[in-house]
Amino acid sequence: MRPLPSTTVARLPGYLRSLGGLASEGAHTVSSDQLADLVGASPAQLRKDLSYLGAGGRRGVGYEVDSLRRQIAQVLGMTEERRLVIVGIGNLGHALATYSGFADRSFELVGLVDTDPAVVGTTVAGHVVRHATELEKVVADGQATIAILATPASAAQQTADRLVAAGVSGILNFAPRTVRVPDDVEVREVDLGSELQIVAFHARRLSAES
Repeated sequence: MRPLPSTTVARLPGYLRSLGGLASEGAHTVSSDQLADLVGASPAQLRKDLSYLGAGGRRGVGYEVDSLRRQIAQVLGMTEERRLVIVGIGNLGHALATYSGFADRSFELVGLVDTDPAVVGTTVAGHVVRHATELEKVVADGQATIAILATPASAAQQTADRLVAAGVSGILNFAPRTVRVPDDVEVREVDLGSELQIVAFHARRLSAES
């Protein structure tokens, strides 16, 4: 398999989600035009993305849904379970902890961490919230390799440093500041405010053009 461009990797979860929907409807094959329409991509872009995986559709038939799902899942590392912890169990962290889609995507939530005395010791999604002083132990006990960071901005970098030192190799950062990590650790920044601003910009532009 050829090295995957980051833009292709970013689109693979969307392909997988749409293929899952097709499978639930009993579909066995899908054309590139149909799948591209479901994910909002062009057929040419979709075929190029899938060519990196070595996935080729059959002329007149298209792609086999189950086979393509397996290929994409394998590329995304979803054929093995990934364990994760959530740090920061405020409103956002609580909502993320109760997200029902982790298991469907081969993720297992193994620990919750916070500093608020009103939160520590409570049970959320079947897990007792541990104090931040136990962060390294929570990561080690749960064998977590991924963390969701939902702390205040002031605690984000220090918490990220501790997570990396504890052995976490991937961080999904919801804290309202960018965190720096070593090159061998993957971090994805999720800024809901910025995303909403981008949506508002495009909505305003489309409204002006109509």
